[in-house]
Amino acid sequence: MSKSIAGPEIERLIQLLGKLPGLGPRSARRAALTLVKRKEALLAPLARACTEVNEKVGVCTVCGNVDTVDPCSICRDPRRDDSTIVVVEDVSDLWALERAGAMAARYHVLGGVMSPLDGIGPDDLNIRSLIERCRSGRVGEVILAVNATVEGQTTAHYITGEIAGLRADGIDVTVTRLAHGVPVGGELDYLDDGTLAAALKARTRF
Repeated sequence: MSKSIAGPEIERLIQLLGKLPGLGPRSARRAALTLVKRKEALLAPLARACTEVNEKVGVCTVCGNVDTVDPCSICRDPRRDDSTIVVVEDVSDLWALERAGAMAARYHVLGGVMSPLDGIGPDDLNIRSLIERCRSGRVGEVILAVNATVEGQTTAHYITGEIAGLRADGIDVTVTRLAHGVPVGGELDYLDDGTLAAALKARTRF
């Protein structure tokens, strides 16, 4: 049984930091120690920023993005193309595509991918709201910008089938996917802007 060498407050900080992506126990301890040592320069501003985010930032009820307003700034932007929706797994993917600046479309955040092993099915994702957006009649193309993983492609195929089913109601929406530059098993958030821009421009029918 390991013995705690820090107070309960610091241990709690370490535990919380350790829950963040990319931070293991050792990295969390280093981060916590840095924050404690630089209370005025880092810890206090970070605490204030976390409080503001907790109070002001929420999830957009239209696309699933995070923002201080609802609908979010992207959904409110009149310069966006209402006929095109780019579907992504997570908000980080949306941000990556926005950095690339390849196109001024609308977005839809799924909130993950289908994964039977993890008990995640279509009802656990924002798929139904995407289909409802397509039913509006304003959408002409859905770009599936999901990661090139088994789970991502399974989700993409499911969405394609659901959108194809809209044809029975006279709603015809073209489904495309990212093409050149996105490696199999790659994740959008780790790709450079040029690769993302090329992938969007060279999209193909799914």
